[in-house]
Amino acid sequence: MERSLIVGKAIRTKKWSRRLKVLAAALLTVGCLQVSAYAAGNDGQTIRVAMFANLGSTYKSTTPLITLESTGQWSIQSGSGANVSLPAGQVRFSADGFRVKVLETADFKAASAAAKLLQATADKPLLFTTSVNGNAIYQLYTGNYATEALAGQAVTRVQKVAAAQLAGQKPAVTGSKRLSAGTYGSIQEAEAAQASLLSTGVSAYPVLLLSGGSQAYAVWVGEASTDAELSTLKKSVEAKAPGVSLSPVKNSAGLIIRQDAGLSTDALKTAPHYTIAGTEAKAWVKGNSNGIKVVERSQRTYRGDMEISIVSGDLALVNVVPLEQYLYSAVGAEVYSSWPAEALKVQAVAARSYALQQGERFKIANVVDTTLSQAYNGIGSENDKVTSAVDATAGEVIKSGGKIIEAVFSSNAGGQTAHPSEVWNGGAGVFTNVVSSGDTSAQAGLHTWYHVLLSSGVSGYIREDNIKELTTKTNAGLAKVTVTAQNTNVRAIPLIQSTVEPVAKMNPGNEAVVLAKVAQSNDYAWVRGPFTSAQLVKSLQGKTTASVPASISTLEVTKRGPSGRALEVTANGQAMTVKYADTYRSALGGLPSTLFDIAGTGSYTVLGADGKTASKTGSNGASVLSSSGTGTSSGNALVVMSGDGQARAVTQGQTYMFIGQGNGHGLGLSQWGAKGMADEGYDYQAILKHYYQNATIVKE
Repeated sequence: MERSLIVGKAIRTKKWSRRLKVLAAALLTVGCLQVSAYAAGNDGQTIRVAMFANLGSTYKSTTPLITLESTGQWSIQSGSGANVSLPAGQVRFSADGFRVKVLETADFKAASAAAKLLQATADKPLLFTTSVNGNAIYQLYTGNYATEALAGQAVTRVQKVAAAQLAGQKPAVTGSKRLSAGTYGSIQEAEAAQASLLSTGVSAYPVLLLSGGSQAYAVWVGEASTDAELSTLKKSVEAKAPGVSLSPVKNSAGLIIRQDAGLSTDALKTAPHYTIAGTEAKAWVKGNSNGIKVVERSQRTYRGDMEISIVSGDLALVNVVPLEQYLYSAVGAEVYSSWPAEALKVQAVAARSYALQQGERFKIANVVDTTLSQAYNGIGSENDKVTSAVDATAGEVIKSGGKIIEAVFSSNAGGQTAHPSEVWNGGAGVFTNVVSSGDTSAQAGLHTWYHVLLSSGVSGYIREDNIKELTTKTNAGLAKVTVTAQNTNVRAIPLIQSTVEPVAKMNPGNEAVVLAKVAQSNDYAWVRGPFTSAQLVKSLQGKTTASVPASISTLEVTKRGPSGRALEVTANGQAMTVKYADTYRSALGGLPSTLFDIAGTGSYTVLGADGKTASKTGSNGASVLSSSGTGTSSGNALVVMSGDGQARAVTQGQTYMFIGQGNGHGLGLSQWGAKGMADEGYDYQAILKHYYQNATIVKE
């Protein structure tokens, strides 16, 4: 629920030709629609959301295949004016480039078995089907690869993995160099030209051109990886098909039409497959009211249209959707629909303002679909209450100085929002630190956890519904407890973590000393750790501007900002400086916020009668003054109590616990804080003006 801040911010025959013609006629209809890159919206305003793209350090999320699905009629549209009607079901897209052709066989079981083996490797398979002399043929590839050399290296790997299925065939590198047999105004004309080539035993593909005039289709031949290979192919084809004039395909953008057989490796399941070719290639898939499912994006379904292109050699997918419909999903993904209507309106206005302020930050898109911008999960995140809140605030944005602000927000500010200097080293203005008392609403109704010390010296947390309090206490007055079920887990922090093993287990009758009672870790208050020195050293590497010590014996916050967030953390007396203070979250093992304290489990500080402090460790024991004299503590753990009665266990070995508040960078709107204020009766405009200073809410 929190966005990161970007600072500064084969051989074929006539018979197969006839089969392809029938198949293509079922799939393709020619139209004269000139395609817009934008979806139609109810207010004409759209937003571009990148899902897959290789934008370098700005954003990188790539996939070798894009599988789209619709339950109704939909279409592919091109800049050449072609409108390709698609039946309900799936279609696949891939990017043209260097691949390894693994094998070509009439045995689907052999092809699918090889594909299944390769699926578990870095050389991802791609299985096509075609027909030769009326018989089905399966062609298995891997890739893409960035260079011919990398594809060449993959040949050896692929040959080794799929050796049992190759039947003497040798994998070979293929490329994107092709010959054109001409351009045509319809798929039927393209098929006729293709049929002529197929009759001579030459491999050819119909292509939907993505740019140019009214000539919407072409026929391309071959998949050479070098100019020399392409020249040899040209001579061979022209010798077999006299009268055919071939020319190298240069600077042409198109969709190579093939049939995908790789939707399932257990049974034959096919779908149209479009390989997008050309650095300037761009196609649009126009959806319907049922939306478009993106299989590789957790099978989520999205409103609007999809734009497919190649960026930096990789497939790029952008959802072009009406802004207000985008907000139906984004707001629903960011906050709970059960929250008060005013809190939902707050998020709607903030999300709209944030999105509109982005401009062309992501080059091919305004925003991305992750929390690098704001969460966007498609139709599945929509809810009637959220939709009502978006509609009720339609067009409303937050402005300051006549400009829409970048209305950043985080999940929970921990009681006080961050000052810009605590996040990106900036000054105050629209963003400054303000009280956010509503943040405590995040822990309403949560379980209480007991922080306990076992007789083994291990300390950890047990949830209240597994605890039975005893009447006996320690000599220091600390309560004792046992548990109500066999093998009750003792957790490292007050939270069930299914991927983290418990630190110990307790059975009924076993006793433990209660050190404290705390709320279950939540967005407002949390505990993380314990982290060893080695874990912290590894986490700090590459994230600080100072050298990281080989081992950490002391770790403390030595500077704090206006809201109490950490501005400087020191290890062994040396400042672990970072470019931006908010980086401490990732540098220290992925903490929810920088509003934290650090507790070394193996050390404690003693304040003497002379006012001086001294640091002690659990490994050295402690001097204890009693009625029988002075002695040294022994046992697996030492319990120390502060002047106000707070107890904690000091272990023999040093690890570090982080006790903090808030979730996210804390700048601007606190989502839980807004929920708390709405619970108290504040309306959405009052809440927004509380979190964004010197700002006004206007309808654009």
